Amino acid sequence: MFAKLELTRMAQALASHAGSRMDVIARNVANADTPGYRAHDLRPFAEVYKSEPDMRATRPGHFAKGGNAARGEIIAGSGSEAPNGNDVSIEMEMVKSASARQDHEMALAIYRATSGVIRASLGRNG
Repeated sequence: MFAKLELTRMAQALASHAGSRMDVIARNVANADTPGYRAHDLRPFAEVYKSEPDMRATRPGHFAKGGNAARGEIIAGSGSEAPNGNDVSIEMEMVKSASARQDHEMALAIYRATSGVIRASLGRNG
């Protein structure tokens, strides 16, 4: 029932995108001292969500792409390089991590609010 609502679908995609972005950020931090490693990031959620085709899957696995707006392509960062060729900035990764956390919390808040509206419309209090 919830998956059919556009707002909950968007909130789910935002939460998934935030989780995927945290994974990329964690890999960047783990490789902060690896010579030649380039920092990566995902495209912003708004770009990824807008580029998603306006089609609906009728069963799991219907689309080869998966129909998941949260999956974005990994793009290279544009930080300044250290002498060893590594361009990971721990401070920048912390900022990106806070942004991804805020996106995830927003998605959860939207999902909770939508859940409350649906419960109220069904005549349930909690």
